[in-house]
Parts: sequence; structure tokens; C-alpha cells
Amino acid sequence: MTAQHQSPLARFTGDANPYGGGDPYADHRSADFPFTQYANLADRQLGAGVVAANDEFFAQRENLLLPERAEFDPEHFGHKGKIMDGWETRRRRGASAEHPWPTADDHDWALVRLGAPGVVRGIVIDTAHFRGNYPQAVSVEGASVPGSPSPEELLADDVKWTTLVPRTAVGGHAANGFAVDVEQRITHLRVNQHPDGGIARLRVYGEVVPDPHWLSVLGTFDVVALENGGQVEDASNLFYSPATNTIQPGRSRKMDDGWETRRRRDQGNDWIRYQLVARSEIRAVEIDTAYLKGNSAGWASVSVRDGVDGEWVEVLPRTRLQPDTNHRFVLAGPAVGTHARVDIFPDGGISRLRLFGSLTEDGAARLAARHQELGG
Repeated sequence: MTAQHQSPLARFTGDANPYGGGDPYADHRSADFPFTQYANLADRQLGAGVVAANDEFFAQRENLLLPERAEFDPEHFGHKGKIMDGWETRRRRGASAEHPWPTADDHDWALVRLGAPGVVRGIVIDTAHFRGNYPQAVSVEGASVPGSPSPEELLADDVKWTTLVPRTAVGGHAANGFAVDVEQRITHLRVNQHPDGGIARLRVYGEVVPDPHWLSVLGTFDVVALENGGQVEDASNLFYSPATNTIQPGRSRKMDDGWETRRRRDQGNDWIRYQLVARSEIRAVEIDTAYLKGNSAGWASVSVRDGVDGEWVEVLPRTRLQPDTNHRFVLAGPAVGTHARVDIFPDGGISRLRLFGSLTEDGAARLAARHQELGG
């Protein structure tokens, strides 16, 4: 396995101070990582999971993917010791009294299935609250394995693992970020901590690369959905919640599971711009305002653009929206494009946008070519 080039990012190494009371996040070390503009491919909502780990003596591996930040209760102890909100392994030991220390190669690992396969652009390994029990270093490998492999199949000798993050020293009680420069479609990760310790949260940011054969069998599908390869390019306002929520799977489950803007005090309007999975023919639109009751958008319109230099064409005129309601619209004719934009008036929010259609012939060909190029 060959280590890949990494862009310079903020680095945190060494112990954090012992917890001294008060807000446990007051001294948490973090930074703004540029790759967080991409979707989290390890989101449980997309179907991600931690399928195996060699050790989880103190804290369960599944905690790695919990959506909320890790919590810390200084009084919470169990039969095995301090209960931590993360994945924590036991202390490694050497082979004998003469050599009580772990070897340089000793490490613990966890296997992570991404919720949507794709190109990884950045990884955050957060050691929040692991102040003296974090790993000395971490590394991350990626593989592309078709189907639904078992842990035993992922650990087989014939699986090719590519280094996404080389073995790198990390810090305790810190969000350790790593830019990734590997143009390969990844389905699974192997997260390693050297030699042992605890990690609170794992975030894997990247671009979804769907299986073109699966989409061709579906025929008509949501061409802007995150799991199908759609993505948010930009939005006018992200004050309360990310615009990517609008293309997540399923219906919104609570108010902050959608997109909501701050209150406008001018005569403008808010909007989100999307890139579709590929060039598509759109035939129907859904705009959902689930759980947005006193703060849903008043009106909305949808426009489509064919190519990055194309003109925006309104395919759904400005239409009144109701709070906490799923609105369905059948278009008068297919709208062909590569990008879409939803405008809301004047402000507020929507929870989901669905654009149902199918790939054009050239869109399907380009998607298939990219899938092959990335090793899918």
C-alpha cells in the first residue's frame, strides 16, 4: 500500500489537559476543514455501519457513527471501567515481562461500510473526551468490494486495501482532520488506531459515485438524491441547518433534519443549487416541508439548467407551500438538465426536494465511464 499526498491542515498532537470541570468542550481542539463541504458518506441515514472491530472492551464501535457530538459524564462508570461515548479498546501489552510494551506493528481496527460508495475527499477522526486514552497514531485504508460482504470476506487476503490516511500522530480531545487525494470509488474503510485507545467520532466526506447498472434497472428514480449521486453545489443561507439535508434519504424526522434559513429583512429570497447525478429528464417534483410548521417557506419554484453555462429554465413556477406537508407536482413535459435550483420565497425552509426522472443516453454513458474510471 502506498501513502497518498495530503494537503496541509491543522494538526493536533499530544495530550489534552485532564478534565477540570465545567464545559468539557471548552478546551476541545478543532479547525475548519475545507472538505466538510462534501456529504458525510459514513452517515447512518445513508446506511453506513461499523460492521466489525477486533476489540471494543470499553466502548462500542457503533458509537463512531452517531450523528451528534460525543457526550461526557465524569460520574458514569460501569463494570469494565469509565464509560465513554466512542469506540475504545483495552490497553495492549507486550509478549513478556522482559518486553511488556506493544510492538510497533500492534494496532486495533474497525471495519466501516460507507452508506454510499464514493470518492473520499477528507476524513475527521475526533478523539473528543479521550484525553489520556486516545491512540498514539491512526491510519485509514479504503477498499472497493461489490455486494454486501461479510467481515470475513473483507478481511480476506484477496481484498485490495489502499491507504487513504497514512499512519499519522493524533492528539487527544481533538478533531483530527485529513485531506484525501485518492481518485478511487470506495465502499469500505479499515480504521486503525496504533497501538490502542479510543476514538469518539468518525466522519468521511466525499462525493457519491452510484452504480450505473443499478440506476439503469430502476429506470425512473430521484436524480438529485444524495444516495444516487446528486449533490448540493451552493446555497444562499445555512444559518440553522445544512442544505444537504434536503437530498438525504427518507422523510425528515424533526425540524433540524431539513434546511432552514434565518429570517430575511429585505426583499430577496433564499435558494439551493444542485448538481444532478448526470444529465437527466425530470418529469415530477416533490417539495416536502415536514416538521417545518411556523417556519416553512411561503412559496417555492424549481428551475433546471442544461450544462454549467446553460440558462436557467423555470419548470415549476412559484407555488404556495403549506406547512408540514409533502407537495407533489407532475411536470407538463420532461425537463432536461444537469443542474437544478429551488428558490424559496421569501425565506424559511423545506425538508426534502425530490426530482423524479431518468438519465439521458449521454448522461448514462458519462456516468458509466466515470464509474469504470474510478474502479467501480
